[in-house]
Amino acid sequence: MVQNYEDFCAELLKSGFSLGGGSDKGIYAIVPFDWTQQPADTPVRWHTGEPSTDPWEWRMRVLEERSDIAYAKVFFRSSGYITEEWYPYFLSVRRKGRTFEEAWQDGLVSDLARRIYNAAAENGRVAMHNIKQLAGIHGETSAQIEKAMTKLQMSMFLTICGRAQKLNKFGEAYGWSSTVFCTPEEFWHTDEFPDIDPQEAAEKIHARVLQLNPGAQERKIKKFIYG
Repeated sequence: MVQNYEDFCAELLKSGFSLGGGSDKGIYAIVPFDWTQQPADTPVRWHTGEPSTDPWEWRMRVLEERSDIAYAKVFFRSSGYITEEWYPYFLSVRRKGRTFEEAWQDGLVSDLARRIYNAAAENGRVAMHNIKQLAGIHGETSAQIEKAMTKLQMSMFLTICGRAQKLNKFGEAYGWSSTVFCTPEEFWHTDEFPDIDPQEAAEKIHARVLQLNPGAQERKIKKFIYG
């Protein structure tokens, strides 16, 4: 059982990926317990605000302090971590070689998701509190926006890249921080990812899951891989 943030990062770099949120969902999680559980063999506890031992703090620490770990809603429409080494394999499976425009032309992207994606792609990094204005969102509900955002993350056309506060007219930060989003290309500072065959990528991920969890069910592995 991990004892702190440093242990978590070390384990993640070895495993390549992990579910977040305190549940392995039948696949694998470095922290497999949530805030309702208090394991005796670790000081790790959820929602204490302690940077070293609170997993809720770690999701932003890896984005702000490291350059080799991504975090977003990428597994089962829920949170997860993927290391730089393994990211191209998941991206290959999820995008299947399509650019965003190709996915749009194939009818795989909603108009709302397209506007949100373009807002991020055109502005580099966009805080959630600025999404509506930049994407020209007026009539859509919060639930519709959240669904589109999750779909973009699951398709690996958008990822979380940090947090930011609102700014007043004097440029001073105020209020609670909100999530910042960007494209994976912006996050990893690259124009293109390694050209990996989607089937080859899926097989590699499948094998790794079984190394981490030999008892994982095939149907769950398939959903984990393909989203």
